[in-house]
Amino acid sequence: MSQTYTITVHDRAKGIKHTLEVPDDRYILHSCEKQGKELPFSCRNGACTTCAVRVLKGEIYQPEAVGLSLELRQQGYALLCVSYARSDLEVETQDEDEVYELQFGRYFGKGKVRAGLPLDEE
Repeated sequence: MSQTYTITVHDRAKGIKHTLEVPDDRYILHSCEKQGKELPFSCRNGACTTCAVRVLKGEIYQPEAVGLSLELRQQGYALLCVSYARSDLEVETQDEDEVYELQFGRYFGKGKVRAGLPLDEE
């Protein structure tokens, strides 16, 4: 038998707050959509950062969030498309580009690359 939790989602881009009841055996994004709430998403597979949130309170379970590094998960980030509530939650949507930069910026922050070499080494 599943348990239901109260989820509060602060949508930063729209400046609104959603409060929903979400069962612990359903993805949070799917449950939100079933209740008529529109939240950002893209792939629905846990591979991108469009539906990324920062967990402000509560516990979330996201074993399929391959689009988030373990480091970002430990910092409280989650992907709603593949996340389950494990308690009442309060989350805040994130800017996809900000999360992408946190995730991959260290790899792309070294300048432009041409033919496999940084421009300053050509």
